[in-house]
Amino acid sequence: MTKALFLDRDGVINFERGEYTYRSEDFILNIGIIDLLLHFQSAGYLIIIISNQGGISKGIYKKEDVENLHQVFINECNKNKIKITDFLYCPHYPDVENCLCRKPKSLMLEKAIAKYDINTTESLMIGDSQRDVECAESVGVKGILIKSNIIDSNILNLK
Repeated sequence: MTKALFLDRDGVINFERGEYTYRSEDFILNIGIIDLLLHFQSAGYLIIIISNQGGISKGIYKKEDVENLHQVFINECNKNKIKITDFLYCPHYPDVENCLCRKPKSLMLEKAIAKYDINTTESLMIGDSQRDVECAESVGVKGILIKSNIIDSNILNLK
């Protein structure tokens, strides 16, 4: 079994603008995120992104837009020798369709845990919403709530 660092996307990895981020020109990495990822990667954590992307269900943007942004992020990570193990995202929005994957539900985490044989008691989830913490804790992963767009160096002491 291995350990993982799960991260919410908008507000943790990139700047939370208060509206949907689906265009590359709006995707701005938060200060400190690269250092955070390097730190946890060097400590042996898999890095997995878990994100609600309800704008797909609402017809605001497409899955291809989400995947293009993820590729932008992967390219930046590659420059810094960071390996992103996986991206899991929920394309649903409750007013449009029901699902089992939208956080705070835990299906995305459950899939990653099974796929990568993750030890939940050694893993962490960083999110900027209480639903991120609830999702993590429902499967035995420690949830860490941060303020949107603020990567505090104290997080580095959690491993």
